[in-house]
This record gives sequence, C-alpha cells and structure tokens, in this order.
Amino acid sequence: MHHLTHLTQRRVDALKPRKTVYEVRDAELKGFGVRVGPSGKKSYFLHSQRNGRRIWKILGGVETVSADEARSRATAALSAIRHGTLAGETAFEVVAEEVFRRYGRRWKTGTLAVNRINYRSKILPWFKGKCIAEIAKENVRQWFASLHDTPAAADRSIPILSVIMRQAELYGYRPEDSNPCKGIKRYGRAGRERFLSVEEIGRLAAALARHDDTKPRHVAAIRLLLLTGCRKSEILTLKWTDYRDGKLFLTDGKAGPRTVWLSASARELLAGLHHKEKQVFFSRGASPDQKSLGRFWRKIRDEAALSDVRLHDLRHTYASMALAQGETVLTIGRLLGHRDPATTLKYAHLADASIRQAVEVVGAILEG
Repeated sequence: MHHLTHLTQRRVDALKPRKTVYEVRDAELKGFGVRVGPSGKKSYFLHSQRNGRRIWKILGGVETVSADEARSRATAALSAIRHGTLAGETAFEVVAEEVFRRYGRRWKTGTLAVNRINYRSKILPWFKGKCIAEIAKENVRQWFASLHDTPAAADRSIPILSVIMRQAELYGYRPEDSNPCKGIKRYGRAGRERFLSVEEIGRLAAALARHDDTKPRHVAAIRLLLLTGCRKSEILTLKWTDYRDGKLFLTDGKAGPRTVWLSASARELLAGLHHKEKQVFFSRGASPDQKSLGRFWRKIRDEAALSDVRLHDLRHTYASMALAQGETVLTIGRLLGHRDPATTLKYAHLADASIRQAVEVVGAILEG
C-alpha cells in the first residue's frame, strides 16, 4: 500500500516507521518513491515497466542519498529504461553469485560446496535470466512444486534460495521485507529417522567385533558415534586436545562450540587408542576419512543385515536410547548439540516407540 506526495527532503525525514513496510510515491515523477521499513530504514526506489517487464531499482538509502540526488538518479534510470540501456545487474544469477561470494564465507567449506551443487542443479535452471526484483512468492511456489519428485533436495534448496533473496534485499536489489520464500511449506521427510532396536545393536556389535584386528580405527569411530550421538564430521575431525576431564570439548561443531559428556564405555574406548597423531581418528594418508569410513560402514551393515541403516542413524539411535531411559526432549537437544529446539522435536515420536517397545518387553517377561 502506498500514497502520493511531492517527495522533498523535509517530508522524507518526517516519515515515521509503522508495524509493516509502507511506500510513499512521488506525485510528479512516476515510479519514484521511498520505502520505509519497521526498523525505520528508508530507501529510495524506482518502480517501472518496460515491454511488460517490471523493473525495480534501489536508488540508495536516505542516510547516504538526498531527496534531490535520488530524484536525479530516478530520472536518469527512467531514461535508460526507455532507451533499453539500464544495466542488467538485477539478473537473478548475477545477484546469486554475489551472495555466494560475500555471504558464502559464513558457511563451512563442506556446506558451501553442497549449497553450490544444489544451487546449480535445482535453483539456477528455473530462475536464470529472471529479474531478481520480479521474483514473487508464486514463482517460488511453482519452482518448489516442480521438485516434488526430489523432496529431500527441494527441502535443502529452499533455504539457499531464501538466503539469496534475503541478501538481495540487504544489497539493494529487492524491496525490504519482500522475501518470496517466507511461508513456503517444506515437504518434510516423515519416517526418515531410523533407529536400531536392542537386537539390531547386538548384531551391529557382533559385526564390528569381527573387524577389531583388521580395522581397529574404523571400528572405534563407529562405536564412538553410537556411544556419543555425535555427528560423523565431529568424530572424524576430533583432536586429542578436545578430550579432557572425561568430556569432549567440540569447538567447531555444526551448531557452534559444545561439550559432550562421555559414558564409561566411551572413555574406555578412547583410552585404548594410541596418541601418535594430533587427531584421534583421521590423519593424512592413514585411519578413516569420510570415504573409507563410508565404504567400511556399507560392509558392516551388510554383514549385520542392516542394509537400510545410514551412519547418521546411529545418532538417532543414541537419542532413542536416551528417551527410553527417561530423558526429556530438552535434555536430548543438549546431548545432541541442537541449536534450534524444533530440531529436537522430531525425536518426540521416538519416545512413543520406546514406550511401546517397553510394554512389549514387559509382556514377554511376564509370559516367561
């Protein structure tokens, strides 16, 4: 919603923030206006059309550009639009590359690489060539619906697109508070959390024991994953300096620094490993890395008849066992190092499964 007035410096300075974003358009120069956000931030813009295509150009913030200067820029931009010479800096892929260059350094190396792959394969083909200011919620809905055959990739891609759109606002390519990814419901992957029963853990333990002599480091890494509920990356990058006072002090976890309390079994396992290297499990040219641990896991799970179990499911198993022992979902979140409580809530259904399992066990005992 917007209204018209002659935009002077005095009138612009007098504009107060409201609960939602609002625009004030200039009564003389069509398409020229100022946008006021709830934070009080004010930006001059030009909103025009050419050959049925909407063009949105941010002319500068009120704190750095005067009303007269913004009007001059708007006039020049309108002339460029009429002559078809307005710079094409608002193409989606140009802005996306700027986001990866500037914002991408906040992501861990592995996350950045995966995000790039999803961007190129799932996002870029759909949005390439589109003006970033024109991309609306309906465009995002259509794109997301087109990925229904690959829901996991879709759910991984929507946060990437959201970051691109959010940063585009900050860089001045889109209006403030206009992220078209807001409110798009993800597919979700119900039932993805697989956890091992007591009997399955027994089969896994037996399979691991058979490789104690030939692959001791690989076996120990998998046992520690099950004993701590840590992420694979946290265990493979674990340094001996991270282990003291019977605890792991992880400085570079996915959700930031955290402390992992170790059981007697986990402490005993670490005590049995030699300390020749800085890292507990991985050193260049030796011990398990991501690929070799993956290969070893596939071999182990086949031997244990657990072909549908991923390494990450050992983390889910750890959570389910803690729930079965009566721990709360809040405690599980702390054990697993979740930053967002919502992430832990997906384990709540495991509590129901654990209770059902306990009921069956009691029944079997009573029947002899």
